[in-house]
Amino acid sequence: MFSPFLIIIAIVVLLVFWVIFAYNRFISLINRAKEAWSDIEVQLKRRYDLIPNLVSTVKGYAAHENAAFENVTKARAQAMGAGNLHDKSVAENTLTGALKSIFAIAEAYPDLKANQNFLELQRELSDTENKIQAARRFYNTNVRDLNIAVEQFPNNLIAGFFKFAKMELFDLEEEAARQPVAVSF
Repeated sequence: MFSPFLIIIAIVVLLVFWVIFAYNRFISLINRAKEAWSDIEVQLKRRYDLIPNLVSTVKGYAAHENAAFENVTKARAQAMGAGNLHDKSVAENTLTGALKSIFAIAEAYPDLKANQNFLELQRELSDTENKIQAARRFYNTNVRDLNIAVEQFPNNLIAGFFKFAKMELFDLEEEAARQPVAVSF
């Protein structure tokens, strides 16, 4: 009833469907990771946009703290210009450290801590930091799923054939992860 020819045809058809399914799964995983990265970029841009307002507000109360303001400005420019994921991670950690110095300066100025504009910027920056963390977790989850699919057998055969590669996670350095930006007084 079943000739060897029909069995071979059935196996080839199943194999073709499996390759199509695996290929489409990789495309889906890659696009999810790219979408998650764009969420991070949106939140980082929001953070970059808040920083000049924060610096100018603090500078109005503590004009003699120029070194700290310059460090924040340089760190912001470095983070905005970072090319690859590793450089972006390092630059973001540097920016986080520079922002800590701004908030340390603000501690010494009670009038600044009561300034409504400063309080609003502080709240927005805190909200943005939380959104960055959530977006980073979402991105890393999608990248993890892609990386697992690239490494698992037999998917690794399809990944190798179509040149699907693992993506890099967006991690904070250990020190930065232990010491988040303090934005509340």
